[in-house]
Amino acid sequence: MQVHDAWLKKAHSDLRIAKKLFESSEEELFDGAAYHTQQCAEKSLKAFLAYKKSDIEKTHNIVFLTKLCSKYDTEFDFLLTIAASLNPYSIKFRYPDDIMIPEKKDLFEAITFAEKIFKFVNKKIEELSSGQKSIFNN
Repeated sequence: MQVHDAWLKKAHSDLRIAKKLFESSEEELFDGAAYHTQQCAEKSLKAFLAYKKSDIEKTHNIVFLTKLCSKYDTEFDFLLTIAASLNPYSIKFRYPDDIMIPEKKDLFEAITFAEKIFKFVNKKIEELSSGQKSIFNN
């Protein structure tokens, strides 16, 4: 297994965990689900950087990682807004605070955004590996 494949496998695992926790409808688990959405996006972006043989930054800042990916492919720029919305979930809800659980609608949006980043990175790597650009958009 190549390094980028390992990153994608871990990203997919995080996405599946977030979805299962969401589907459980146990609101006390939504904080963990939110964290896993951020982790999915982070690991997906690191997979692309690994594919490009770039150094993998030790950071949880997915806006920063998206900008690094954009240096290789400017189409990553369109992910900046959703990366910014997921970025806080690396720490938000993980520690006691006034708001400790995300709302269901916000978690659903976070899962949707994480999956969008995951699929986008997968598509990019597939295109680069095959040498063909897909005519279908995800």
